[in-house]
Amino acid sequence: MIHKEMSDIRWNTIAPHLPKPAKTGRPGCNDRNTINGILFVLTTGCRRADMPDRYGSKSTAHLRFSELQQKGIWKRILSSSIKSAHRQGKINLQKISVDSSSVAAKKGEENRL
Repeated sequence: MIHKEMSDIRWNTIAPHLPKPAKTGRPGCNDRNTINGILFVLTTGCRRADMPDRYGSKSTAHLRFSELQQKGIWKRILSSSIKSAHRQGKINLQKISVDSSSVAAKKGEENRL
């Protein structure tokens, strides 16, 4: 799959959801560059170790991805994107389908009378 760098418009919708950088310690990495690296790995399916050097440190990208996941920031970004697309008429939420392969099967004992 081909990866495209984030546009300014897309970056401006993501940036407000990111935590503010710490004011102490070493200067932080470039968030936009790191997010582009994370998106490169996710969209191309490559291993993190194969992420191009232009996106910065591979370990920083992994740590940032994990941090954003733990804080629920990816969910907020997705929710915000869906709401924005809905307001612009780019998606219609009237009909939604769930793939059964993504729903966990119930396991354990059967209910017995």
